[in-house]
Amino acid sequence: MVIIWERFNGLPQVVRVLISKPGLSAVAQAAKLFTNLQTASCREIEAVSRKILSRLRGRDVKISPDILDFKQCSLFQCSVLRLVCRIPRGKVSTYQLVAGNLGKKKAVRAVGSALAKNPFPVILPCHRVIRAGLQPGGFQGGSYMKQALLKEEGIIFGNTGRAACILPRYIEKQIK
Repeated sequence: MVIIWERFNGLPQVVRVLISKPGLSAVAQAAKLFTNLQTASCREIEAVSRKILSRLRGRDVKISPDILDFKQCSLFQCSVLRLVCRIPRGKVSTYQLVAGNLGKKKAVRAVGSALAKNPFPVILPCHRVIRAGLQPGGFQGGSYMKQALLKEEGIIFGNTGRAACILPRYIEKQIK
């Protein structure tokens, strides 16, 4: 994993989180996307890094979106990402339900596209959105990583690769 960040008005903001994909490391992705990278860190970015690692180890860790730079996201993508943040750990929703919760029932593919381009995977838990048929669907780190993240959160997958869970009708009803 690589966290790309910059200072804006003296405060660090995460611009991008890159996770390794099969055959392409996060470091190689960073080198391709950002030619003038410098290795550096600060207290706030170290804290985000620790929280991400804790989340990857299965802990229910809250990461504030205030440290994220959403300038690169469209208004629609921002609304999708902010809605997905409300899906609690250990729960899933579908692309279709997310589109419906946004009042755009026919925007299922647009929701999928917005999540596929999520610049902050793991921080903004796009892995918690699955296909209507309960298959995992795509993920920047590959479907194996998506299943591993969901399994770490307690979602069980059967022999057919489908999640063994009950989907809520609305994301808001998942929040307690």
